[in-house]
Amino acid sequence: MKTRMIALMGVLIGFAASAMPSKAAPFRFEDYFVGTTWAEGHFSAITGVRRDFKVRLTGRWNGHRLRLREDFDFADGKKDRKTWTFVKTASAAYTGTRDDVIGDAKVSVTGDTARFSYLVYLSPQTRSNIVRFHDKMVLQPDGIVLNTAWVTKFGLPVARTTVVFHKPLLRHGKR
Repeated sequence: MKTRMIALMGVLIGFAASAMPSKAAPFRFEDYFVGTTWAEGHFSAITGVRRDFKVRLTGRWNGHRLRLREDFDFADGKKDRKTWTFVKTASAAYTGTRDDVIGDAKVSVTGDTARFSYLVYLSPQTRSNIVRFHDKMVLQPDGIVLNTAWVTKFGLPVARTTVVFHKPLLRHGKR
């Protein structure tokens, strides 16, 4: 009887372990964003404004710096281009800059999750309407990166952004 109980417990433990979601690999910007990446997302403000968009990202890594160009196509027909430069400062940390970002974005990565916060001009031409983005990017086991960000002004939430990044499939269904 004890042998059967131990065997049954072993089967149940094995089943429970296989039913648990698999963990994604550690998230490294220089691995994920090199080459072409596609994304879809939306920006929703408390004023009722919602902007849906698609983004084509092109990343180049030189061993120390990732240059990431984002070409936005908004649902209303408008287009925009933003270019990030991320410098790797430690094994799991980066500093990011962009033309409309005030100062540096400090990026910290723990396992499959990157977190960063930065001030940005929503009206970059006039350098006005400053808000703070609080981003959380999570690399999923299937290779998708889910980015959720709260946007705050004077410490109060005013908008939310959700973006889903994915790598294009190459020949024979391989990434």
